[in-house]
Amino acid sequence: MKTKNIYLYALLGFILITSAMSCKKKDPSIDNYFLNYKIPETPATFDYMVGAFYYTFTTYNANITYTPDSLGKYTTSTTGVIPANVIKTHINEAINAKIDYFIFSLRSPDLDFNNYKIDSVSLGCFLSAPNSSKMNFAVTYNLSQGTLGITDAGNPNAQGIAQGTPIEANATKLAGFYKDFIRLAYYMKMPNYQKVDGKPILIINNAYELNSNMDPKNPGSDAPLYSAIRKELSTLGLDVYIIGMQTNWGVPNNYFFRYQNCLDALYEANMADTKNIYDRWFAFGPYVDQNFAYWKQELESWPAGGLTPGQKNMQFVPCIQAGYNYQINAPTSTSFSIVKSADWYRTYTNVAKRNASGKLVLIDSWNNFSVDTQIEPTTQYGTTYTDVTRQEFKINQ
Repeated sequence: MKTKNIYLYALLGFILITSAMSCKKKDPSIDNYFLNYKIPETPATFDYMVGAFYYTFTTYNANITYTPDSLGKYTTSTTGVIPANVIKTHINEAINAKIDYFIFSLRSPDLDFNNYKIDSVSLGCFLSAPNSSKMNFAVTYNLSQGTLGITDAGNPNAQGIAQGTPIEANATKLAGFYKDFIRLAYYMKMPNYQKVDGKPILIINNAYELNSNMDPKNPGSDAPLYSAIRKELSTLGLDVYIIGMQTNWGVPNNYFFRYQNCLDALYEANMADTKNIYDRWFAFGPYVDQNFAYWKQELESWPAGGLTPGQKNMQFVPCIQAGYNYQINAPTSTSFSIVKSADWYRTYTNVAKRNASGKLVLIDSWNNFSVDTQIEPTTQYGTTYTDVTRQEFKINQ
């Protein structure tokens, strides 16, 4: 009997020791880190609607290392306007990349005439290119707080929203703002203006800065302002699809009152500008993947604008780049630039496809050589980035 007890105690001791060992806390491991993963290949199952931002610039910086293929330094030093014969080549190259439309900036003729003149002439050069009918286009309204007399500073209201100076504080500027969108109707009615679901696309740059306070029941909301814009365009026979822009590396929740019941979709600006944060540079794919996934989740739970507010939800539109170089404009900068490579860009296209709410994808840019985001063919890398664009965003390519 005594021997049996010894064996029993030994067995119990073994069980206790084994249990204690199994409960020992495991050391931290990189394998468990939530950003430690590779972005998987995500083949296109349908053709994405791809828009590329088209830039004009007055000087071709001497620090730019790439030369546009067969075109040389094509901007005019006095105006920055790109000639129609150059745009003809760009259209052919974009068609080969299966890009659906170029996006041109348009500023206010009443409130920002000098810049509007450059914008309108540039768009006119595109429209006068002999093959422009083969390429669609859209416009982005370049919203500027300074131009519109808007500020965000000031004590917050009960909802925690800083009051500042809303756009309606200056009746002249507000009227000019409305008039700007009426003018855009001229372009939106053109046969090669880009549409989504039958609606002309209207992109609003810096939408997060549009401060309005017209609704006493919902202080700080931009909904009445957008409703007025849509009503003005509706009288001209246009039901528009409005995409807003917010700055990079943030969350849309900070400006929900400027988006909900206002916009149809939202995109986040140039994420390749990592703001010199090493972790973002080192683990760029997973970082942006997590960021985009959060944006998609949030926006798809918010009521969109339109003529029937609240009947549908907003969409997230990914915006990608092919690189980013801080040293072009600041040669002594120690910021971490993203060196262009086909693999890096291809990974970014997969991040976009994993997180897009629908079929819309934006590329910033077609030709912004000043920060090296361009996908335009050059003598150095050929058609590498236009080829990747076509292969990743269109099926059977």
